[in-house]
Amino acid sequence: MSKIISIHSYRGGTGKSNIAANIAWTLMMKGKRVAVVDTDIQSPGIHVIFNVKQDARSYSLNDFLWRKCKIEEAAVEIKGAGEGALFLVPSSTNAGDIARIINDGYNVDLLSEGFERLCSELALDFLLIDTHPGLNEETLLSIAVSDKLFLIMRPDQQDFEGSSITLRVASRLQVEEISVIVNKMPALVDAAAFQKLVEAEFGLPVEAIIPHNEELMVLGSKTIFCKQFPGNEISTLFEKIVDRLI
Repeated sequence: MSKIISIHSYRGGTGKSNIAANIAWTLMMKGKRVAVVDTDIQSPGIHVIFNVKQDARSYSLNDFLWRKCKIEEAAVEIKGAGEGALFLVPSSTNAGDIARIINDGYNVDLLSEGFERLCSELALDFLLIDTHPGLNEETLLSIAVSDKLFLIMRPDQQDFEGSSITLRVASRLQVEEISVIVNKMPALVDAAAFQKLVEAEFGLPVEAIIPHNEELMVLGSKTIFCKQFPGNEISTLFEKIVDRLI
């Protein structure tokens, strides 16, 4: 049975998409069948990390939501050296498509059906949902259908307060598992003390604290960090996250 995981942040700029991509890659390298769906339809971007080029001949999540294709037809296989399989369902980067979604919206129930179909048709072990930051109808649906929610935040007061709002909503949606990943932790901040603060305030475990990393910054979302730097301390953190998922 597939496990559905939402990866969400209350604000943009937390590194949510990079975290989703690296978790997916690491799962694939450990032999799992994984798909990532980019539901950040208003500002898609995770396709850049996976180096997926979009053209007029390829389908996107938008096409599925407009009933132009089956959702598995929009899935692009990401090649890797692992024994598993990795797919991405990208959102369209076409300005007209984005404007249409913003103006007209879409059937969120169809999105839920798409998640189920993708799990079945691709025989997935894990489905990762890269959500739109903040709280809207699509985000609430993604969280509600998830078996686990990773809430991504930075050591920032606005992130702290926004994450608190998200967690109150997620608890009402009865998500089975919720944990926090703190990203971009500066070296000057006491990580252990911050972890205790977050766990005490939210009553939830901190899955990982990912330090600010210059190599990651220089990489600039051009590729998957764990693929480029497999022996790095951050790659080791993702392996630990994935081992607990498995």
